[in-house]
Formats: sequence, structure tokens, C-alpha cells
Amino acid sequence: MTGASGGIGSALVELLRERGDEVIPVTRQPEKLAWAAPRLVVADLARPETIAAAVAALGAARLDGLVHCAGVIGLGSVADTTAQSWAQQLTVNLAGPAELTRAVLPALRAGRGHVIFLNFWVGPLAKPGWSAYAASKFGLRALADALRGEEERYGVTVSSIYPGCVATELQRSVREGFGVAYEPEAYIQPATVARLILTTLDMPSDARLTDLTVGMAPAARHG
Repeated sequence: MTGASGGIGSALVELLRERGDEVIPVTRQPEKLAWAAPRLVVADLARPETIAAAVAALGAARLDGLVHCAGVIGLGSVADTTAQSWAQQLTVNLAGPAELTRAVLPALRAGRGHVIFLNFWVGPLAKPGWSAYAASKFGLRALADALRGEEERYGVTVSSIYPGCVATELQRSVREGFGVAYEPEAYIQPATVARLILTTLDMPSDARLTDLTVGMAPAARHG
């Protein structure tokens, strides 16, 4: 999984490890995940060319799942968003996950595994200021939809989960960027989304959960 060191990812790691599952993080900062050594993949989603060799070095012949939790965000108008910001968001949020998925597909096929893309509901139209981030996430949905059709014959399941505002450091940066006070208790909690990811991973073989949208409860809506 990616994004294991914070937010939703760390909450999911806790749940998985509590029940005895092996978690193999994909990270560019292995020092933050010492508990996983040596079973981790050291690679940078911002440099997709590093991923295949790192996955090959792990030598995993079979995987039960792949969870994409990592992501970056940079809000701003089209007039103010630089080419560098566009490239970073499209790479980390879309091209990197695509390459990681490609690299582990043989192991996922062997395990008839489940791929989960943690997306973000920003549609059906992108709001002003969200162009680059929304484009990366709309692209992530296209990746998931295409992958689902391609890999069904191999027994690989693909799900997209679309949580609303979650109490993470990324959410803090978004709210502060808009000049809004960040109140973590006002948002969906990371552990809530983590439990939904776990439920999706555990879906029985006679059912498929392709898209799950998770909204905030009315009393929690903020900003």
C-alpha cells in the first residue's frame, strides 16, 4: 500500500496489523516505517521510473491486495497553477499509481487480488481552483475503470472509494489555504475510511463493490 505513514493509510495499517495481515508499504521515506523493514518497497511515486525495479527487488510472487492511499494536492486557478504543480499532481496522483499497479499485476493475478484506489469526490464538474487536482483524480477513476475491465478475466477486483472531507494533514493544508479554520472533529475520521477500505477488501467473491462514495454526516459538514 501507499500512504502508510499518515492519515487514512496509517489507520488502515493499524487495522490490518491488528488482525495479523502482512502490510508491505511503498514509501520514499523508509525511516518512517521501520516496523515494516525489510518488507517494504522504497520508491517515489513522483518518479515512476523507480517503481518497477523496487517492486522486483521485493520478490513478492503473490499479493492479496494493493491499496493506493498516497496523494498530493495543490489548489489554485488555472492562471496561477504552474507547469511544475500540474506535473507533480498528475504524476503522484495518477502516473505513479498506474506504474505501481502495472509492476505488481503479476502478483495480484496470482493472488486473485483486490486493487483499491482512494479517490476524492470533486465532481461531476471541477470547481474553480481545483483544476489540476481534479484532473488527476478524474484520471484515477478512468484508470480504475479500465483496469477493472481488463483484469476481470484474471480474477483481479478493482474498487474506487470516494471519501468526502477527511481529518488529515492534507485536509488541514486545504482549509488553511482557503483561510478556513481547521477543526478535525468536523470531518470524517481517518479510522472510519480505513474500516470501509477493510470492508471492501473483505468483500465475498460473489459480490463486487466498484464505487463507494462516502459523505460527511449532516452534523459534521463544515466549510
